[in-house]
Amino acid sequence: MSRKRISFRTELPLLVWLVVVWGALWRDFSPGNLLFGALIAVVVARVFYLPPVELSGRFNVLRAVPFAAVFLGRVVAASFQVMYLAVFRGPSVTNAVVAVPLRSHSDLMVTATGHVISLIPGSLVVEVDRSTSTLYIHGLNVRNDVDTAKLRKEVQDTEASLIRIMGSRAEMDALQAEGWPATRGAGS
Repeated sequence: MSRKRISFRTELPLLVWLVVVWGALWRDFSPGNLLFGALIAVVVARVFYLPPVELSGRFNVLRAVPFAAVFLGRVVAASFQVMYLAVFRGPSVTNAVVAVPLRSHSDLMVTATGHVISLIPGSLVVEVDRSTSTLYIHGLNVRNDVDTAKLRKEVQDTEASLIRIMGSRAEMDALQAEGWPATRGAGS
């Protein structure tokens, strides 16, 4: 398999992180141990190739803070909903796996969206189709087509918020072309 050569500068954050993890695992940050960890990190990075994560180079703190607050609110509300369903509805709760196509084909954006959705109780990403940027979400209490559409909208709204926080300029332009204004709320 031929692969594109990654520059040392691009790979450096991964190597530094691997060395920090090595030191933490051994609980030893001595120069000798860190040097050996660096050697292991280089070998791991060369043998177990991962494509580099391409960052957009932008991060909007003014959008991230409200998004975090809305996210925490959703986590709390979903926790109470799951508790209610478990205590009062029990086995009669209907679940579904819903395919949600995403706008972005960026690995970072697909991963971030999947993680945010999985952290909210009652929803879990069970599969990712990387070729089409589709998340398959297991949703709790999905009874009909209206609930399915609501789950899809929540996932796509989350992705839109993440694009406004850290998406590329092209993703932002595509979002605005769809009719998502740049000033729309953090949780929507």
